[in-house]
Amino acid sequence: MSEARYSLPAVALHWLQAALIAGLFVLGWTMVDLPKGADRSAAYALHKSLGLSALLLTVARIAWRRRHPPPPAFTAGWEASLAAASHRLLYCLLLLAPAAGYLTAAFTAYPMKFFGLPLPKAAPDAALNAAFKLAHEASVWLLASLAVLHGLAALYHLLVRRDRIFLRMLPGRDC
Repeated sequence: MSEARYSLPAVALHWLQAALIAGLFVLGWTMVDLPKGADRSAAYALHKSLGLSALLLTVARIAWRRRHPPPPAFTAGWEASLAAASHRLLYCLLLLAPAAGYLTAAFTAYPMKFFGLPLPKAAPDAALNAAFKLAHEASVWLLASLAVLHGLAALYHLLVRRDRIFLRMLPGRDC
């Protein structure tokens, strides 16, 4: 069975974002336990900058995908519907998590910078900070859960179904 692969830019954007999101999750998970001080501040600053990078990368992926549709899927019925819905939800969470993270930081007394470049902030507001923090944490956990399911589904196609769907997201020639 010969099926088209995703384009090299689409593949590169996918795997770059996967690595970035995994790194953000690990950094976010570990930075909260650091003692207050320079290391913790640096970790938070890096997390904020990388989170905004993830948001920009998501926008770039959406723009790319609008101009370069993915190759046709060769699943049908409920599997195709489930795959389409999960991809839409992944994109929504890839937008929501960093946006909520930015808004969390925007309502604190701490500076908001993008790799050293100051960004607009609002006046500190504990209630809004708490609401956006909850939205950020919930969207991150949903994103992590859905990303794990996405990976397991890809492995299922590779190892069990052997229908080569996984191979479409690797650089190279047609499957």
